[in-house]
Amino acid sequence: MADFDQLLLDPTRLAIVSLLAAAEWAEFGFVRDSVQLSDSALSKQVTTLSKNDYVEVRKGYVGKRPRTWLNLTPAGRATLADHISALQAIAEKARADGAIHSRETQSP
Repeated sequence: MADFDQLLLDPTRLAIVSLLAAAEWAEFGFVRDSVQLSDSALSKQVTTLSKNDYVEVRKGYVGKRPRTWLNLTPAGRATLADHISALQAIAEKARADGAIHSRETQSP
């Protein structure tokens, strides 16, 4: 369980970093819509992830309209990979333990 990341135990943050893992840079509105959060809720989560060096934030303009883009940092990618591996290990152990239990306790 040592590879679990406390920040990624939150399903919302896990959804955000998982989405960003599939993109180089993603526009804030796209991420907001994909994870189904309000602007303020996503902003709060991004601030937490950014302070912990999981997400990089870049602000700029498209024409005269302000835009914010998000990117998963190399540290964020590595942490996500470790976290997913830990989750997979739990699922694999549970399947194996369940299969052993089923073989040992088969009803007559």
